[in-house]
Amino acid sequence: MMKNMSSIQSRFGAHLKKLRLEAGLSQEAFADKCGLDRTYVSGIERGVRNPTLEVIHVLAKGLGKEMKGLFDFDGDA
Repeated sequence: MMKNMSSIQSRFGAHLKKLRLEAGLSQEAFADKCGLDRTYVSGIERGVRNPTLEVIHVLAKGLGKEMKGLFDFDGDA
């Protein structure tokens, strides 16, 4: 079960990074926009941090997306 959890964290993080880059935002600019520390955003993108639903909501708002869009990574490689 825990192996699966780290996999979903890694996939979520990779998808978040992809969306951030598509939005043309540096990690620092995105973190500032969300009111989060850049190192925390980095940890999420690398799959080592497990963001709460509240943080995921803030990330989605920072990207101008609905929360569900942050989980739409089944089509990602």
